[in-house]
Amino acid sequence: MKLRIAVLAGDGIGPEIMEQGVAVMSAVARKFGHEVTYKEALCGAHAIDEVGDPFPEDTFKTCMEADAVLFASVGDPKFDNDPTAKVRPEQGLLAMRKKLGLYANVRPVETFECLLHKSPLKNEIVSGANFICIRELTGGMYFGKKLEGTEEAYDTNYYSRPEVERILRVAYQYARQRRKHLTVVDKANVLASSRLWRKVAQDMAGEYPDVTTDFMYVDNAAMRMIQDPRFFDVMVTENTFGDILTDEGSCITGSMGLLPSASTGEHTPVFEPIHGSWPQGKGLNIANPLAQILSVAMLYEYFDLKAEGKLIRQAVNASLDANVRTPEIQVEGAPHYGTREVGKWIVDYIESH
Repeated sequence: MKLRIAVLAGDGIGPEIMEQGVAVMSAVARKFGHEVTYKEALCGAHAIDEVGDPFPEDTFKTCMEADAVLFASVGDPKFDNDPTAKVRPEQGLLAMRKKLGLYANVRPVETFECLLHKSPLKNEIVSGANFICIRELTGGMYFGKKLEGTEEAYDTNYYSRPEVERILRVAYQYARQRRKHLTVVDKANVLASSRLWRKVAQDMAGEYPDVTTDFMYVDNAAMRMIQDPRFFDVMVTENTFGDILTDEGSCITGSMGLLPSASTGEHTPVFEPIHGSWPQGKGLNIANPLAQILSVAMLYEYFDLKAEGKLIRQAVNASLDANVRTPEIQVEGAPHYGTREVGKWIVDYIESH
């Protein structure tokens, strides 16, 4: 297969973890006889510094011409600490989602048995947890009508029935491929937008009689994720709730550096780690590249190249079992491995298996 990949490394640790992701993707391509070409493009704070726009038109064009986008991270403290900044790196991320029509964010939450001790929760609670959160990505408060003043402000949590229907269909398809259990998360006891979500989901549930559909208020869902994460199979929710819940879910594993994600919709799909740019770790060779590498596995699997994705996951699991880990998940007394060393170990594993 021939694949054209847009590479958006972005800010902070982005370029370091992206280097390892591309190396792994290339190693797999060589092994399975695929032809993968890469084209780099600017985004985030780096793009603002270069051209004044966090998602320039040239970057958008590169993404549209690609088969998939491999993305790392955006964000920089100089913007975080300046509330008067008119242009921010995160605006580039929102622009990319909107322009590419990426309405479905797919975030798997899966624990690794050898890392259960790193989770803030007890082993017996998190062992075996494995669920997917489907987050609506182009609607809600992030994109609704806004007012920002010195005395008042508002963000409009707008949704239409077609927007809700299309994300629910994605969620139902994932549920059908897994354990056939879908949990719709809302705040229907308070919010009108949530009552629309619930009504649409109730209307659609009959189309999927093989899937058990249940409903949960977002505050209860947040609590249930901590008390009993194994309850969930597929969770679907709106943009803001999804942003919060997926970050909460990532902590179950013990490190945000372990989880990938995919954003799909109308145009080119995007694959990225769920963590941020971690500017404090920039250039120190300590950033965990596994989420970026697992994003490559999701990319291959998106194109139905299941053996390729399986080999990457096998290599990641092998690296963890061999204690080839970056500092935040390393066991006490084990050798030190940096970003580059972990990436090289995984590439070597792929080439030898």
